[in-house]
This record gives sequence, C-alpha cells and structure tokens, in this order.
Amino acid sequence: MDGRHGSVLVLTNLADATTDIVLRVLAARQVPVVRLDPGTDLYAGASLSATYGTGVQRGVLRTASRQLDLTRVRSVWVRRPSPYEGPHGLDPQDRRFAAEQASWGVGGILASLTGAYYVNHPWSNRAAEYKPAQLAAAQRFGFHVPDTLITNVAGEASEFIGRQPGGAVYKPVWNTPFRVAGRPHSVWVREVREQEITDAVAVCPHLFQAKVDKAFDVRVTAVGHQLFGARIDSPDLDWRHRQNLMRCGPVDVPEAVERSVLAYLTHFRLAYGAFDFAVGRDGAWYFLECNPNGQWAWQPPDITDAVAHALAGQLEKGSDT
Repeated sequence: MDGRHGSVLVLTNLADATTDIVLRVLAARQVPVVRLDPGTDLYAGASLSATYGTGVQRGVLRTASRQLDLTRVRSVWVRRPSPYEGPHGLDPQDRRFAAEQASWGVGGILASLTGAYYVNHPWSNRAAEYKPAQLAAAQRFGFHVPDTLITNVAGEASEFIGRQPGGAVYKPVWNTPFRVAGRPHSVWVREVREQEITDAVAVCPHLFQAKVDKAFDVRVTAVGHQLFGARIDSPDLDWRHRQNLMRCGPVDVPEAVERSVLAYLTHFRLAYGAFDFAVGRDGAWYFLECNPNGQWAWQPPDITDAVAHALAGQLEKGSDT
C-alpha cells in the first residue's frame, strides 16, 4: 500500500478539542480521516473485525459515518482514547471481562496495522511513560539530570533529602487519578523536607529529586525532527498548578539539547514527545521528564499552529515518513 493514499485513523475521545486543531489542517489538505474512540464507540454502534491467516491479514472498521479497510490506513494518531471499561449494564465481573477482552483484542488489532505509521505506537507510548526508564535514557543521551532517588525506604529518603544543599522535591512516579472528598485532586510537584519523611514511604515507591535553582522552565514539543521550544515563567515550582499565572513564549533549543532529544526519541521509537526542562541559573537545561503523549495546544498560538501543522504533516506522509 502507498501510505499517501490511505486514511488517517485518529484514536481519541469525543471531548478532545486538541485533535480538532489537527483535523482542520488535514481537512484543508483533503486527507481522509476516520475518528474513533475504541473504548466507547464499539458499544455505541461501531464494529471492528480482523482476519489473519497464512499470507493474509485484513480487517474492517465500521462507524456511524465511515467504513474503513484496515489495509488502507496510512497512519494512526493515538491521542487520548477513553479507557476500556466494558459496556454498562453488566455485573462487575462480566464488565471487567468484556473490558479486558476489548483492551487486548481491539487494542491489539489497532496496534498491528501493517504499513501504518503511528504517532505514537501505543506500545512505544507505554514503554516511554516509565519515569525510571526516562531518567536512565536521559542520562544515557547526554541530558543534565538532577540527582534523583526512587525508593520505599524512609531512611534512604531522609538521607537523600538531607544531602541536597538546594533542597529537594517530591513528585509521583505516575499520575494516578486521585480524589479527596469525592473530588478530583492533582498531586503537584512540591518541596519536601527531611523531617516530613515517615514510615509511610514504605507503602510504595516515591520519587525525590534535587531541586533545580531554576531561572525558568521550558517545554520542548518534538514532532519527528522538528522541535518547538516554549519558555515558561511561573511563580510556582510546578507551572501546571496555576497556568493562568504563567507567561509563555518561544525559546531557541540549544544544539546539544536538540541532539539529545532526537536520540531519546529514536531510543523509545517515538514520533512525538513533550519534554520538560528546568533551566538553571547556571544556564544548564535539566531534564525533568518526557510525556510521549503530552498536551501542546495550551502554548502560544504561533507555537500551537506550528505543532498542529507538523503533526498533520507526519500523519499525511504516513509510512513514507
């Protein structure tokens, strides 16, 4: 199949407004698109079938408005699909069974489309989401990495924090959905002191990191070999906490950082990555993390528009990229 003549399959939820920005660009370029939220649409009239045999692999996806030959998919954009939770109305055990069958069955089909170009492949996304793997790769590819400890030993945590002359911060190893009094609650990056550490650390691994004496933050949005830098000035340690107070504008990415970013993407087989850096008062760019499926439409309009066109270009080219 010539990927340039197939459809773009977009996997995301109905409320994902960020996707609409790229879809408008693809529509202007007359690129056919099929949008699907596999975690919900397959319980609302959509269907998916795949056939495998010696020398044979084919399939078809049917939605309310489209029928897609799965051998004619030029690219797949794995954006923000809903989790597989199973159909309502079943008892908990049956619903869990249906959800897991969908995750492994539907998810497996959509992750195995021959000749399709993925932004990003879901298995690459998953591998790249582990913070320990991120830190190991960042160190390997030449980023400045703040001293970091991941542990469930209270004594080691206290000792580590006490050794940091500029202080230390705590951040979760994974952004698990958390509720307080029934309301969603975010766990932000925050400073942590030695005396705060208790034996409760033993419950699970905790990530402690040397606090960077930073001048500002930077988000680098990488699409293929194109990098878009945004400087972030915020009064908060974690700029995500009160985004209404931050100021954001374009910033050049140093060549050394660019080389490291591209090596990192290659290592994890990513076509897209959202990199966060703390730029120290010493001028060094300290790697904090890379979200392989991070949001980007919150950035200034010029950067948002450039990222949208870069993503549309990757999806349009498909496997020829």
